[in-house]
Amino acid sequence: MAGLKENMQSNMRKWIGLIAAVFLYYLIHEGCHFAVAMGYGAFEKVRIMVQGVQVVVKKELLTDLQMAIFCAVGSAGTLFTAYMLVFFSVRITKSKNKVMKAVCYYTTLVLLLLDPLYLTIIYQFVGGGDMNGILLLNIPEKVVQLFFGMVTAANGFLIARKIYPLYQQSFRE
Repeated sequence: MAGLKENMQSNMRKWIGLIAAVFLYYLIHEGCHFAVAMGYGAFEKVRIMVQGVQVVVKKELLTDLQMAIFCAVGSAGTLFTAYMLVFFSVRITKSKNKVMKAVCYYTTLVLLLLDPLYLTIIYQFVGGGDMNGILLLNIPEKVVQLFFGMVTAANGFLIARKIYPLYQQSFRE
């Protein structure tokens, strides 16, 4: 019976961690877009769609460079936050609060992988999104894809070699 209870608690922590990670992803990614849109005075609205949340700007008020910055800042914000979570992962995993550790673990995974994967391949299937703005910098699309493909691979290696083993050991203790 104790094993069943621990298994249920573990599953609950995983779901809480995953749901919190998705919420935090949108808060950080779209929050960065929102901050830049407000700074440029071009914020129009927040749109909630089936595939997620989107900050909409008045494009006619932005130069190509400003639009590129607006589009790139969401991914920059998520990656910066992810690397901060990686930097503090040893401290985080020493916590006795398993729910907080689960939230940090799943948030780290989502932030390390989602935007790089999106900017490598997924964007092609959902209309382009942030990639459309990044391309306004006149960087070839294949170069952007290659760069974010390398980021995805490096982050996958970081997860496999550091994050997963560290958190796995932490949850065993």
